[in-house]
Amino acid sequence: MTKKSRIRWVTKYQDVLQLGAALAFLLAVGLYASVRGVDVAGLSGPAVWLLIISAVVGGYMAMNIGANDVANNLGPAVGSGAITMGWAILIAAVFEAMGAIVAGGEVVGTIKGGIIDSKQIANASLFAWVMFSALLAGALWLNLATAIGAPVSTTHSIIGAVMGAGIAAGGWGLVNWDTIGNIVLSWLVSPLTGGAIAAAFLYVIKRSITYRNEMTEAAARVVPWLIAVMAWAFGTYMMLKGLGQLVKVSFLVALAAGAGMAVLAWIVVHKPVARLAQQQENSKQGVNRLFTWPLVCSAALLSFAHGANDVANAVGPLAAIYEAVKSGAIATKAATPLWVMVLGALGLSVGLALYGARLIKTVGKEITELDNMRAFSIAMAATITVIVASQLGMPVSTTHVTIGAVFGVGFLRELLKVNYAKMETVVFAGHQGEDREEVQAYLQRFEAAEVKEKKRMLADMKRRTKLREQTEGAVFAKNERRAFKKAYRKEIVKRSAVLRIVAAWIITVPATAVLAAILFHIVSAVLG
Repeated sequence: MTKKSRIRWVTKYQDVLQLGAALAFLLAVGLYASVRGVDVAGLSGPAVWLLIISAVVGGYMAMNIGANDVANNLGPAVGSGAITMGWAILIAAVFEAMGAIVAGGEVVGTIKGGIIDSKQIANASLFAWVMFSALLAGALWLNLATAIGAPVSTTHSIIGAVMGAGIAAGGWGLVNWDTIGNIVLSWLVSPLTGGAIAAAFLYVIKRSITYRNEMTEAAARVVPWLIAVMAWAFGTYMMLKGLGQLVKVSFLVALAAGAGMAVLAWIVVHKPVARLAQQQENSKQGVNRLFTWPLVCSAALLSFAHGANDVANAVGPLAAIYEAVKSGAIATKAATPLWVMVLGALGLSVGLALYGARLIKTVGKEITELDNMRAFSIAMAATITVIVASQLGMPVSTTHVTIGAVFGVGFLRELLKVNYAKMETVVFAGHQGEDREEVQAYLQRFEAAEVKEKKRMLADMKRRTKLREQTEGAVFAKNERRAFKKAYRKEIVKRSAVLRIVAAWIITVPATAVLAAILFHIVSAVLG
């Protein structure tokens, strides 16, 4: 079989091969769980089967987290072209697993954010059924979201599922509604904050670098400082989130550690960046190349922190089930065995490798066009927003923050395009009746000018237009004005993608809650 034939064969049967690999992983998980249950925990009968099925569902949940949630860390870097899909998946798979195993912590809270009061649940078996139903409901919802190309919050998925199963088991009074209210508030705050910060970073980059005549010289001065800010943000983020289960530090200590990393980063990179900038052409493409390695590092660090934190969404309920069937106790915080953490880590990596490409493309390419500078702004926005929200005690979703940051970058581009189109209208009005080549030459000088010079040129054109209108009447006919307004409304962010994603966000918690409640009644009927 030739190379082309093999490629065609793999492409033709890709879905079958992916499904086969996923089922093989889940089968291996089930077999290993049976060994752990019988030989280590000494379980027998229905308890063994509950543990085996729960482990399989936990692995299934971890795979769906890898397929859906990890795209937030990789999408901007892949969409900008800073890194290929293959390398992105490899880097993320390694760092997700490292984060889960090394920094996932010995203790995983099984009741995410105090969603339900487990003390009101009568016995350990009932509690295990609640956790199993929540785990399966969250996994099924993530699978559906991935299939339709909607990046949703895995944390909100499991929160809604725990809430729904808890209500089915013990009634509405079991739910901590204040916590649910904070989560609903975060749906609005997270994307808006991420979008605002990303837009602000991108605008600073444009004003300080790409709006300058000598872009590479400006980049040589500014990019080291941007990398230093990035080192501060990621240093603080890793102390608070990535290593939070291993080293408990205060917010001020984390800020100080991040500041130390920022100083070190500036010392290390400012001369190499200056030399590299001198080798680039004086263009946006040249400036973009200076952001490649910062983006690769950001994808790796975000993946590590994600693995350390969000693996709990898969293995937390599984740890609670294991504790319940092994000791007959209800644990609000369950000591998580290493084998459970490894299961979660492998599930994240397998899911990413098999099914992650779809959502990576959605985040990186289907919402708005990204380059390295825009992707850098998104990574910074996601990191800073999570840091601030963590300090304020607000349960934000990294998915919502990152997608909001992508929206923010896209809408800023639309705003800038509209403003530039209006500027061009002023230029055309000031040159009405003049030779086309002369107008184009002026537009080229205008585009290359720095901000202050643009303002001076626009003021001059407005004076010329006003004088002409006083002597000759309106410069543009009605049909010409309508054409300019249509140009103003050019959309850079795909509205269909925005609506699909926001709709999925809104229904995640209620959808998983209803699904988990239904599954709980089925499980209790079968096992009860």
